[in-house]
Amino acid sequence: MKYEETVAAIVDAVGGKENIKNFEHCATRMRIILKDDSKVDKKKAEEVPESRGYFFNTGQHQFIFGTGKVNAVHSDFEQVLGGSTGESSGNFKDDVYANLNPAQKLVRILADILVPLIPALVTTGLLMGVRGLLLELGVQMDANWLTMFEMLTDTAFAFLPVLIAYSATRKFGGNVSIGIVVGLMMVAPQLPNAWAVAGGNAEPLTLLGIDVVGYQGSIIPAIVAGYLVSKIEKGLRKFVPDVLDLIVTPFISLSVTIFVMLLVLGPILQTIESGVLNGIVWLVEAPLGIGYIIYSAFQQLIVITGLHHSLSIIELGLLSDTGGNVLNALGTASMAGQFGAAIGAALLMKNKVKRANAMSSTVSTLFGITEPLLFGVNLRSLRVFASGMIGGAAGGFMVYIFGLAASGFGITFIPGILLYTYSPAAMLQYIIVIVVAFAVGFLLVRVQSKPIREEINATSGEGRL
Repeated sequence: MKYEETVAAIVDAVGGKENIKNFEHCATRMRIILKDDSKVDKKKAEEVPESRGYFFNTGQHQFIFGTGKVNAVHSDFEQVLGGSTGESSGNFKDDVYANLNPAQKLVRILADILVPLIPALVTTGLLMGVRGLLLELGVQMDANWLTMFEMLTDTAFAFLPVLIAYSATRKFGGNVSIGIVVGLMMVAPQLPNAWAVAGGNAEPLTLLGIDVVGYQGSIIPAIVAGYLVSKIEKGLRKFVPDVLDLIVTPFISLSVTIFVMLLVLGPILQTIESGVLNGIVWLVEAPLGIGYIIYSAFQQLIVITGLHHSLSIIELGLLSDTGGNVLNALGTASMAGQFGAAIGAALLMKNKVKRANAMSSTVSTLFGITEPLLFGVNLRSLRVFASGMIGGAAGGFMVYIFGLAASGFGITFIPGILLYTYSPAAMLQYIIVIVVAFAVGFLLVRVQSKPIREEINATSGEGRL
């Protein structure tokens, strides 16, 4: 095995094979769930060969190896453990949920629902960018071609509740066909279009004294609808005879869900969702760019906690309501600031091996994955991480000056350029944001080179977070 030494070091650090309950890997990290977390030797975990960093989050001990390498380490790890993990449920996600508190479970559920939809929504955002770029370049299109482009760019967001209801129903174990139909009913053409009503171009229906509109662009109501139809279906199956199940269960599940959503929960959830979204927009768009500065400074702290997955719901709401996603630009600024600080810190490392590992930890940031950089380099020194935060804040201020926003979500940093193709000026501004954030983060580390050099080259580990 190529990574036999690495695997042996991990097993030793986490308290031996018998303490491992379950494990898997993501794009960059080995994730391990243990029976007894107290048996972990943190010092050994931080010194695992080939690892770029270690941290514990949401009940998982995570070792960062980077893209590609993590697959090989996982394969060798699997061979050593022989596929046996003692008390494991067999399903890694189930074991993860068992270790989470209620707030963490909610964030994880949102991520499990929204992440599968990202490819479709990213594609839609890219198509919006293409359309905008063509129009910006002066390409003349007749009404038929513009209609065709609108079909390509608007469909996913117009029918967003359908996608989310499907994904939520699948997540909660319901019949996805029924979930899709519930989602379709929420945006049925017979209901007044939510955007038209908001713009004063249509009037809501009034049923039992309640104003009813469509749910175009809604997210939270669609998630609740998927949850509700799944729970009703599962409950009915406990007592509905098998001979009637095919007819009774879907009929009641669908009818009750759509009635409750349109006349009871839906209007309440729409109001809550609108209030939350407007509140976030108000905070981000505080006077003089203060909100932009604060968000881009602290966004990578959200990544450290793992809560960044829940930001997708806000980004989707922004795209549906405003047609632009400012959080994408601010998130990239935050990444670029930490990227500049990490490069500056790596160049101060005396040990050539550590310097090479630090530099390689930064590469994935170019494609929007910052965990190796954060845990492998920046969080080892408060000065370095703070420099990255200030760099991100500088980039966020540039976003405010430019009034920059993406046409989609799901991709950042270099791939994120594609979300700004709606205008050559927007692409240039996006690049300037990255350069400014990187330069500020890098220069702040260089200005503090003496104390930072002492911190990161100290063998005792003092000065680390």
